Amino acid sequence: MPTIVVEVMPKPEILDPQGKAIANALPHLGFTGFAGVRQGKRFELTVEGQVTDELLDSARRAAAEMLSNPVIEDVVSVTVAEDI
Repeated sequence: MPTIVVEVMPKPEILDPQGKAIANALPHLGFTGFAGVRQGKRFELTVEGQVTDELLDSARRAAAEMLSNPVIEDVVSVTVAEDI
């Protein structure tokens, strides 16, 4: 079955305490060289049948209206996954 993937990230001006906590923990676990981390969300919408333009438009509307909070988040991408 095809899958539509929606990726959502906090807006750049919004504080990201989870990302900051991860960034602080990385060096303690031996992972160095990273200047920062921002944590987002990923949604996978399984589709029965083919992904049509209308269905992809519907996924974009759902991403903007339900899957994200437009006050503090941006929808980064809405794509069809090849194989999940």
